[in-house]
Amino acid sequence: GHRNHAYHFFIQYSPFRVHVGACSAGSAVTCDECLQLDPGCAWCTQENFTDSFLVYERCDTPEVLQKRGCLQNQVEFHVTSSEVLQDRPLGKKTGEANTTQISPQKMALKLRPGSEVTFQINVLQTEDYPVDIYYLMDLSASLIDDLERIKDLGSTLSKEMAKLTSKFRLGFGSFVEKPVLPFIKITPADLKNPCHGVDQVCLPTFGYKHVLPLTSNTDEFNKIIAKQQVSANIDTAECGFDAIMQVAVCGDKIGWRNDSMRLLVFVSDGDSHFGMDSKISGIVIPNDGECHLDGNNEYSMSTHLEYPSLGQLMDKLVENNILLIFAVTENQKRNYENYAHFIPGATVGVLEEDSRNILELIVTAYKELRSEIELEVLGQTEDLHISFTAICPDGTVLPGQKQCSNVKAGDTVSFNVTVELPACLDDGPLRFHIKPVGFQDALEVHLDSLCSCACRSTRQPNSSHCGPGRGVLECGSCLCSPGYTGSRCECTEEDDRSGDCKADGAAETCSGQGECLCGRCACKASSFGRVYGPYCECNDFSCARYRGELCGGHGDCDCGVCVCRSGWTGEFCNCSSAVDGCLSGDGELCGGRGKCVCGRCVCSVPGASGEACERCPTCGDTCSSARTCVECHLQAEGSMEKCAEKCSASHVSVNSSIDCPEPPNIPMISLGVSLSVLCMGTILLVAWKLLVSVQDRKEVAKFEAERAKAKWQSDTNPLFRSSTSTFRNVTYKREGKRNVDIHSADGY
Repeated sequence: GHRNHAYHFFIQYSPFRVHVGACSAGSAVTCDECLQLDPGCAWCTQENFTDSFLVYERCDTPEVLQKRGCLQNQVEFHVTSSEVLQDRPLGKKTGEANTTQISPQKMALKLRPGSEVTFQINVLQTEDYPVDIYYLMDLSASLIDDLERIKDLGSTLSKEMAKLTSKFRLGFGSFVEKPVLPFIKITPADLKNPCHGVDQVCLPTFGYKHVLPLTSNTDEFNKIIAKQQVSANIDTAECGFDAIMQVAVCGDKIGWRNDSMRLLVFVSDGDSHFGMDSKISGIVIPNDGECHLDGNNEYSMSTHLEYPSLGQLMDKLVENNILLIFAVTENQKRNYENYAHFIPGATVGVLEEDSRNILELIVTAYKELRSEIELEVLGQTEDLHISFTAICPDGTVLPGQKQCSNVKAGDTVSFNVTVELPACLDDGPLRFHIKPVGFQDALEVHLDSLCSCACRSTRQPNSSHCGPGRGVLECGSCLCSPGYTGSRCECTEEDDRSGDCKADGAAETCSGQGECLCGRCACKASSFGRVYGPYCECNDFSCARYRGELCGGHGDCDCGVCVCRSGWTGEFCNCSSAVDGCLSGDGELCGGRGKCVCGRCVCSVPGASGEACERCPTCGDTCSSARTCVECHLQAEGSMEKCAEKCSASHVSVNSSIDCPEPPNIPMISLGVSLSVLCMGTILLVAWKLLVSVQDRKEVAKFEAERAKAKWQSDTNPLFRSSTSTFRNVTYKREGKRNVDIHSADGY
């Protein structure tokens, strides 16, 4: 049985991020326009909310509007929301159990423009899933040997699939080519037997035949295969895509089950025509994607409709949840890999020349398809931004991916889906589906954009609040009739023209920062700050900056001038008026030699320096300036009154005790020096002796080594040379040799 799981479905709303000034930028004059500016914008519907002529002051964030006095229940503010409408439990469908492979099954989204919502989808790979396999075979003459090879395919394939599922069915269909010029020869003999030129008998060329509906009777499948005969055509490409289209759209005749995995095995050794290839035969009517099987289950529009395009095939295969397996020969592998790239769930396998590996190919492809779960989105979603994050059974999180591999039967794969709405939907609510490729179950999503204010339903035409009778009261503000202006439609356009809305010498009305309404300037809001003044000539953001901060961060900007807060001065409010950092050690401001400017000393006395102007070479040091005071206190005859006069500029504390240093001990110094010299001499003498001893030992060792190398013979004087020499008489011709010994007279 299947595994039981408990899942907690979650919906996550991204907190709206209001771009600074986006709501109050002055471009929204109605509630609808305000809500479309930014997900964080709100509209105040309260009457008499503002005395300003500018309607767009009603548009701002909910917090700002409430701070300005708008009641909370008068704030129109839509919040992105999501609601799960249907969420049946995951599980295998058994008996009357109302379970599904995907959760949830239906939900509704309501999004503000620019907002997004994230929700989770869970997909269960159920065990013992029903499988329908339709075997679609190219019966052109080049595949005649393949027919013999697959005569027992039904039985062998059934045995292999029984290991994977207990609900397996098999069907069969065949195709060749459109029976028209220039794809075939049209002589009577060729029409009757396209193979007569090679002394073979084959069937007349046909487009597509549906031979055997899906059945669990594998013996019947084998019998059908045994009866098949090949046909022939001229070109190498076939009408395989015509056949695929009919298999996809003729579900009732093919016998696809609603709850099965639908596999279409396409077997061919040639390429396939598609799109407008049939125009060379005079067929120009586009393929309509409809079922056209006649009473004999043959494609009746083969000679009337064009080949389907890849886009049409993709749509119909996805719409009918059919997974395509291309089983083609090596020379066609590249072509069909390119086709499979555009068809969700399609795979390509290399077929041996006589189809002997077809069983292995089908089983392998089935296992690969069952080991992967990939999501696809169906419907009109061009106006949305949809992204996925896959959470695979092994815990791997794959941002930006909508596919998991190595999935086993009974595993559950989760996907976090984020849907973003960039702008309002022009054509009303959307409906789209998110489903696993090849699965029948899907999530149905209804999405609506929150672009219209509810307060519009209570609009009051010809309201007494507007004129009266000069406009419509909608969402708290007046929408004036043509010719009238003002927050309550109290003015005419003539009033605007006759009003004084230009400053003296100004070239623009209201300094280019407002509108002339009822003869007065109504200043526009700015994303940088507040614009004000009789002619909108002032603002609170055009002052000088210090270190990137307006008015140094210590003042307020008022009509281009920094108004410094307490404790700060200067043009940029960057100077501190505090004097703590200017006090010298004696507590005097800058040592009496300078002024405290912006919290720092500026020395005014020539030569003075230091943080508190405490250093001054020409001013004398501290001790010199206090000398007379100290001497007065040390002299016994000095009276306290007299010293007080001399010490008026100094703070002096006098210690009268005498503290003189003792004289040096000469004998001890002499003794210490003598002992030091003696010790150093002894150490040097010992070191010299050690060095000499080491050198002598090295010399002795060297001599001994050289003497050992000399090898003298004890009985021979190396200086002795024998007095006897031997010569050979070369003129003596006897066989023997005569040696003559000559004894030198000077021998030893």
